[in-house]
Amino acid sequence: MRALSYTVARSAEAAVARFAEAEGSARYIAGGTNLYDLMKLGIEHPAHLIDVSRIDGMDAIETDGDVLRFGGRALMTDVAYTPVVRDQYPVLSESLLKAASQQLRNMATVGGNLLQRTRCMYFRNGAGSTSMVGVYPCNKREPGSGCSAIGGLDRTHAVLGTSEACTAVAPGDWPVALMAMDATIEMLGPEGPRTLPIAEFYRLPGDTPHREFNLHPGELVTAITVRKTPAGHASTYHKIRDRESYAFALASAAVALEMDGATVRTARIALGGVATAPWRSRAAEAIVAGSPLTPELALRAGRAAFADARGGQHNAFKIELGARVIADALIIAAERRA
Repeated sequence: MRALSYTVARSAEAAVARFAEAEGSARYIAGGTNLYDLMKLGIEHPAHLIDVSRIDGMDAIETDGDVLRFGGRALMTDVAYTPVVRDQYPVLSESLLKAASQQLRNMATVGGNLLQRTRCMYFRNGAGSTSMVGVYPCNKREPGSGCSAIGGLDRTHAVLGTSEACTAVAPGDWPVALMAMDATIEMLGPEGPRTLPIAEFYRLPGDTPHREFNLHPGELVTAITVRKTPAGHASTYHKIRDRESYAFALASAAVALEMDGATVRTARIALGGVATAPWRSRAAEAIVAGSPLTPELALRAGRAAFADARGGQHNAFKIELGARVIADALIIAAERRA
């Protein structure tokens, strides 16, 4: 068994430099709530771990000025209960509080949460046991090996953004809310600092489902920013799952509205649990913008979001479920208008 080395980084620059020295065999770790699982399953097997959990200032939560800024190692719980976030941006707070268990939220960071890998059972269960290797091919785990979910047990899989190579659903809640709020991701890598709109942070599977994020080698997520907007007040994160306790979404919707009385001026609608990446629906937004919001209009918008959806053997129910989740979220958000 290969020895695993461990470095505690005291600055983001030091972490990036150590990563470069490791020549691709390192991984950053903060809360570790996802990485340790993947290591135990034999999916991730780094030679070096670079601990970024003690970098000063990278856990800061800043709410003054024109933006909300969350340091990459800020804890999910701390962000969710920040008064400005909780009271004025419920879509952000709810997406964190409906994710994982309390224990995990107390350890997991908002930067690490962006980088969760899929919970597809074929991805996770085909690597840890030698008796199962090759039984469940997975293009995310072994590029070019095939996708067992296509034609297999796909109840929890995606109906939007799929390809012939992968139908695995994106697992996160927080990224869906950030997608609705047009967040920006700040990174630091060997070539210096860089920012990306969250809409460009994730990749659709296409022919390369193992490439999930538009990160350069060695880049570290240092912060997430959300521009302040009146739409934060009339917002919600609505999540449907198999059980209320710790579970991933079958379908979810992050909605933020700017209202003029009962009329929607602008809408931001993003979906989770149904797509291979956090999914913004411009079609649904266009239907409600400029009109008084009624249950009928909300459902029409929800169904428009799934116009291009493709159901598999066991997950076609997500198309109507997702449409109704959007409709419910629109009504909930509208009722919160200032």
